[in-house]
Amino acid sequence: MHIAIGSDHAGFRYKELFKERLAALGHAVHDFGTHSPAPVDYPRFIRPVAEAVARGEFQRGIVLGGSGNGEAIAANRVRGVRCSLCWNVESARLARAHNDANVLSLGERLVDEATALAILEVWLETPFDGGRHQRRIELIDDPSL
Repeated sequence: MHIAIGSDHAGFRYKELFKERLAALGHAVHDFGTHSPAPVDYPRFIRPVAEAVARGEFQRGIVLGGSGNGEAIAANRVRGVRCSLCWNVESARLARAHNDANVLSLGERLVDEATALAILEVWLETPFDGGRHQRRIELIDDPSL
């Protein structure tokens, strides 16, 4: 799978950890930055990830920050992105199965490393259930349906 990844300074360590795990799992990863733990403004790194996913350049995206909240908000401003903030394995499973989340947001300050890696793997492996969930996704994009 081709995956875009980006973080702010507060998510930098997990971004580097995720890149290693993704490569070990055989995924191609493009890092949109940041490239150090020096303080930055997260939208400069998160929006390009979301836009690249929305354009179809990448199958999925991952955005990381301190809490993941701002990153999810920034990513979800891009039409065609369904970014889900996940805090445990079940939230990640449901984000994929029910919402076909194409971007994962995670907070490094709120989720321990082992849980973060478990979330990543479940989010990567869980297929979209389709069915009634597809209809709901279509309503998100066009409420007149």
